[in-house]
Order: sequence, then C-alpha cells, then structure tokens
Amino acid sequence: MKKQASVGIIFLTVLIDLIGFGLILPLIPVFSKNFGASGFVVGAIMASYSLMQFVFAPLWGRLSDRIGRRPVILTSTACATVSYLILGFGLGQSNHTLALWLVLASRVIAGICGANITVAQAYIADITPPEKRSAKMGLIGMAFGLGFILGPAIGGFASKYFGITAPGWVAAGLCAFNFVTAFARLPESWKPSAHSVTQRPHLDQWIHVMRTPNLNLLIIVFTLATFCFTCFESTVGLLIMKNFGVDTTTGDGLAKVSWLIVFCGVVAAIVNQRGFIGRLVKSLGEPKLIGISLVLAAIGLMLISSAKTWPVLYVALGVFSIGSSLTRPPVFGMISMLTSSHEQGTNLGVAQGAGSLARVFGPLFAVPLFEINRPLPYMICGALSLVVGLVAWFFLSHVKVVHPTDPAAPPPVAE
Repeated sequence: MKKQASVGIIFLTVLIDLIGFGLILPLIPVFSKNFGASGFVVGAIMASYSLMQFVFAPLWGRLSDRIGRRPVILTSTACATVSYLILGFGLGQSNHTLALWLVLASRVIAGICGANITVAQAYIADITPPEKRSAKMGLIGMAFGLGFILGPAIGGFASKYFGITAPGWVAAGLCAFNFVTAFARLPESWKPSAHSVTQRPHLDQWIHVMRTPNLNLLIIVFTLATFCFTCFESTVGLLIMKNFGVDTTTGDGLAKVSWLIVFCGVVAAIVNQRGFIGRLVKSLGEPKLIGISLVLAAIGLMLISSAKTWPVLYVALGVFSIGSSLTRPPVFGMISMLTSSHEQGTNLGVAQGAGSLARVFGPLFAVPLFEINRPLPYMICGALSLVVGLVAWFFLSHVKVVHPTDPAAPPPVAE
C-alpha cells in the first residue's frame, strides 16, 4: 500500500478515536457537577484518564517498537469501546455515588489502553522523511481539531434529543467502527527484529530520555503547554456556566457549551492543515514556531479570563486555539527527528506520558482554584505559557536538528 494511503488510514483512525474523546470531554465536568460532585472530585475524574496514560503510554510506545504499531492501535481502540459502554451505563444511574464511580472507572480503563495518539505519531515517523515530519505531525493536530468539532457537536445533539446517556453510547459505537476499520485497512508500518529494540525498565527509560539533551527540553515544553491547555479545558464549561448564566442541567445548556468547543476545534483544524504547518515550519523553523504558539496561547488565556460578552469570548477562544494548536506539530516533529528510528514509539510515548502527567495535575489545580477565584487559573497559566514560549524560543533556536541514524535498526515497512 502506498505511504499516502497509510497516512490517510492512520489519520482516520486517530480522528474517530478523538471524536469519541471530544464527544465526552467537555461534558464530564458538567455531568459530574450535576451528580453533586465537589470540585476536587470533578478534577479527579478528569485527571484519572491522564494518570493512567502517564503510566502506560511509554509502555505501549515501547511495545509498539517491539511488536509493531498495528496490534497496539487495535488493542487500544477495542478497550476504548468498552470504556465508553461503561460511561453510558454510568450516566444513566439514579444513584449519584454509583454513577460517579462508573464514570471514574470508564476514564481509568480508557486511560490504561489509550495508546492511539502515541503510536500514531510513531507510525507517521516510520513512513515520513525527517524533514517532513513536523508538517505530517500536523495531521495529528488536525485530527484533534476535527475531533473537537465533530465530537462536541455530536455530544450536544445527542444530549439534547436523546438524553445525557446518549454521548456514551454514541462514543462506544464510533470506537467500535474505528476498530473494524483499522482491523480491515490499517497496514503495519514497523517490523523490528527482536535484537534491534533497546529494552529498558520503565523508570530507566524515563531517566534515559530525560537525561538526553534537547529531548528533555522539548518534553518539558510540551508538558507545561499541555498543563495550560488542560486547565482551560477542565474549567471552560464551568466558566460559561458562571459568567454567562448557562444552565447545564438542560440539553440546550449542554449544547451551548459543546458548540464553544466546536468553535475551538474549527480553528485548530484550519491551523493544522498540512500545507499551512509546512509553510510555517519552512519560513520560521520549529523553535520559533513553538515560541510564537505559546505566546499566542498566553494572550488568549488572559483574554478568556476577562471576557464578559460573547463576541469577546469568541475572539479570545480563537487566539488561544490558534496558539495551542500550533505547539504540538513542531514539538513532536523535533522529538521525532532527534530520536533514532528504533526508539520512535518509546520516546514519543515518554513525551505523551509527560503530557498526561500535566493532565493529571491540571484539573486538580484549576478546578478548585476556579471555585475560589474564576480568572486566577487563566491568569497563572497565561503567565506560565508566556514564560515557556520565550524560553523555548531562546534555547531551542540553538538546537541543530539532525535525525540520528542507527545502522543496527531495521528499516521501516510501509505496506
């Protein structure tokens, strides 16, 4: 199969997975609050998925280096289906305590088996020349954007017309379709020899990567950027409830929150078009693009914190979405180019795991702080994003991106 066809299939696989994720994510804080959960419990539910990914994403990435990308993607997709079935069942419980436990269980299972993003990035690296990887990584960003367009739109529609349990069932159906499609059409991209893959204990792998110059800086930048984004996504629904008087106990209220996330997704999808990202990388280079993206995200966060009217809110969300969506492709493009071919899944898994750690602490930090002072988490994250952007611009500009070769590693296979 041609490489272009392989990229299209992996894009579709990630897209459907993220539609399911985007369908549920903006509604979880709202559902949890409706079940009488405290701010800490809401944050814990949001964080549970990412805590499991922090532990398991590097393991899945390393496993994909060892046995190939395809079986890992299929396994994670099947488990995602199960997790959303549990979610749909939990949201229909009249016992609020039981409902919250089931929602938590569904997120834990989804996090344990959530390997699609990590392995998809490794898949793209397998079949893409180093100089084109940042642009191709934009496909993952586009999948995020489209997932957050279609997911919340479907979730809002389903909640409004079929009740609050509907998003769980719809997400499960989409993930099941994803599994069937990937099983039938996704080829393997990597067939390593057993001796060519360096196997380290889990903790040793983290230490090895975080001691590697430039890789460690890129992972820190991605982690802090993810922390800021997670603080936004875990509180934006609550912000709309408080500042704009939206009643999220009704289907109409849930739909309004979902459509705001749809808007963010539209902006992200437009920005992450491969041609646009490629031109930006060519004209600015990865380091400058990373720095500019984080500065834009900082401006957007500060504007969101003070928005009192719908037009101002949409402008603020647009600026933030442009900035946040431009960060991932050049960061992961650089990580891939600085990683030997037989450790793509492992190192990208560590990076994704570090981002998941930020998603653990983000909700636990932002949601309780929001209840004390609404603008404060946005102002703090805006300042953090600004500092990280300037630091990244300065230090990464000195990094010479040369893809390391490893003659012992087997060649990638794009079938």
